[in-house]
Amino acid sequence: MKKSSFAVLFLAAGVSFGAAAANAQGAAGAGATEAVARSSGNSGSSHSMNPIKWIKKDKSNPAPSTDKNLLLTEHLHEKGILAANLDVTSACSVFKHLSDCLASLHASHNVGLDFNCVRADVTGVHTNADISACKQPIGNKAVSLQEVLKRLKPEADAKGEAKNAEQQAKDDLKAVGA
Repeated sequence: MKKSSFAVLFLAAGVSFGAAAANAQGAAGAGATEAVARSSGNSGSSHSMNPIKWIKKDKSNPAPSTDKNLLLTEHLHEKGILAANLDVTSACSVFKHLSDCLASLHASHNVGLDFNCVRADVTGVHTNADISACKQPIGNKAVSLQEVLKRLKPEADAKGEAKNAEQQAKDDLKAVGA
């Protein structure tokens, strides 16, 4: 008697778990597409189950178009901030954000430093540009613009110059509509 009741209990449990697993796999057969559309369509919830959509993308500083780069290059050439043989695209290629590059350009111009030295220290990327005249390069570690200014030009007000350069970079981006 105990063996038969155990077998019945085991069989009932198996059937109920099997039915739950089959139900969890979704609709199949005639009308499956309508059932799926009803269950996942307008269910009143705007929350996506896709985790990739949960990540916020940084839209604050998108890459400007080629036309904007040309305008920005001309703007910086007129001010004497960007060397005549450079354009914004090539000068800023190693920066993650264009505003960081523009701030580095302004800071190097305002304080009288070589842009290649500032760029190498701010990004931690050493390009084929000559940085032999730079003061003891930090290495492959990126540091803030303020730290770079403090290290390369100790007599300058690094914090003030960095803030000023960042504001000038924002103004440049507004001037060209980027």
